Amino acid sequence: MSARGAGPESSRRRLSAAVVVPAALICAAAVLGPRWSTGAEEQPAGPPASSGPSASGSSAGTGKFTVARAQDTGRSGGAGGDSGLAYRVEVEGGSGVDPDRAAAEIARILAAPRGWSHHGEHTFRRVSDGPAGLVVRIATPATTDAICRKGGLDTHGEVNCRVGADVMVNLKRWQRGSPEFHGPLAEYRALIINHEVGHWLGHGHETCPGKGRPAPAMMQQIYGLKGCVANAWPYDAKGRYLGGPQVP
Repeated sequence: MSARGAGPESSRRRLSAAVVVPAALICAAAVLGPRWSTGAEEQPAGPPASSGPSASGSSAGTGKFTVARAQDTGRSGGAGGDSGLAYRVEVEGGSGVDPDRAAAEIARILAAPRGWSHHGEHTFRRVSDGPAGLVVRIATPATTDAICRKGGLDTHGEVNCRVGADVMVNLKRWQRGSPEFHGPLAEYRALIINHEVGHWLGHGHETCPGKGRPAPAMMQQIYGLKGCVANAWPYDAKGRYLGGPQVP
């Protein structure tokens, strides 16, 4: 779902909410290797308990997306093993979310040393034009469901998903967090991005490694912590990976 060749004056253009993932993006599986997964926080089946009134009750999506402006400061992360992973941030019209503010928050998450940049392991470069292998889209529950469903995922109007190049952020979760996550909303937003971008990077689901330990970022924490403590980040402050047993 990349936007191509439109020129700088179109960086604020509106894109239709296409729900068909191009075959070339689905083929990212071959690039990302055998651990590639379209998994998301939607599994296992059945919606989580709602944390409040439905976001869709107050936000009617237009089905069209506004692209956030390109990042002025270059890449998010260090100068590590790749030349910068181009990504784009899009926000659905009618959501009430400012695209540029959301994009700035996402850039901070991607650049954090405890995130996937991990002191330069990956770098992320936000673009507004041209190809982008990763597209982070904030959308109303109905639109999120429609796009995720094309990848065979049922998000129940409640949760997020990753399909091909698209990370779909459910507006309800972006605005309200999760009843299972006890911490600031900004931290839960970090978990959303770290979990779904983790899928895009090839990581599968993990589960709690032991009572009282930090829940892995790749754990479906919205469905319960299984004795672990809520955690938004894949790495701790000392750079150790906060993982757990793989989920088949």
